[in-house]
Amino acid sequence: MPDPRPSTVRATDGVALAVREHGDPSHPTVVLVHGYPDTQELWAGVVARLRDDHHGVTYDVRGAGESEAPSGLGGYALTQLSDDLLAVVEATTDDDRSVHLVGHDWGAIQSWESAARRRVARRLSSFTAVAGPSLDLSGHAMREGGPADGLRQLVKSWYILAFHAPLLAPLAWRAYIGRRWPRVFSRTEGVLPPAGHPAPTIARDGVRGIGLYRRNMLDRLLRPRYARVDVPLVQVGVTLGDAFIDPATYDGLPGRMPELWIRRAEATHWIPLLHPDVVAGWVRDAVAAREHGVVPPGDAEVYREDAGRPTVPTDV
Repeated sequence: MPDPRPSTVRATDGVALAVREHGDPSHPTVVLVHGYPDTQELWAGVVARLRDDHHGVTYDVRGAGESEAPSGLGGYALTQLSDDLLAVVEATTDDDRSVHLVGHDWGAIQSWESAARRRVARRLSSFTAVAGPSLDLSGHAMREGGPADGLRQLVKSWYILAFHAPLLAPLAWRAYIGRRWPRVFSRTEGVLPPAGHPAPTIARDGVRGIGLYRRNMLDRLLRPRYARVDVPLVQVGVTLGDAFIDPATYDGLPGRMPELWIRRAEATHWIPLLHPDVVAGWVRDAVAAREHGVVPPGDAEVYREDAGRPTVPTDV
């Protein structure tokens, strides 16, 4: 059996998604969704540590790598991105088999949407979100926590406002960021990116991916659609040295899902690239808990809902 096994999956709007499968399909399936401005190559180190006893599925999200881009801003809506995930799951698994979802950065942000939608969440046994919060749950938390909490995160997210400027962000990607990504990366991560990164398409992907921010960010933070998720186990990987996300962003999560694990790592934002062993270990722990009933690891902060509270997912 060749490994990886490439294929193309058509999204509901016709966009072609470049997919790769790794490992034996009879093993538990782990679907890994990369963020911005990455491609599925982000997961190479994690997949290498999982492929012997897991069925790994990676794909270039729309607008990145070898996948096609939508024709308009609406094609980057979170609901469409969630539909993309479901299309990939249905194309790479048999019947209604549940999968374990993993997302990093915007891959995690869009995967929260899937965890909140009934027809997608029913296919998810666990969800591991690494360095990527839910926009909707963060919107609720900012309202409940007061202006100081929101201000802390906004200071780290200054670039979001820049991405909404009509000409500034695309010009910056074409003229500077895309050409000097290793230098940009080293400023936030403290080291140069590993060999093979970034992808040769990074400048193009950076420009296209601005649509993720413009279509979703302010809309969902200001007008949240859902207040909880119903995946049986949600695991959040908090990167304590993250230049883009304040760890306090996740403080409002307990009580919004049946079972929550918080895992903290002394790492920077691109932990899948720089510490793939840590991320692979988190994934293994979630799979073991759901597939074999293994108890949570000792370093996990575990939060469970009261037995009587309803856990009905939102259909958005």
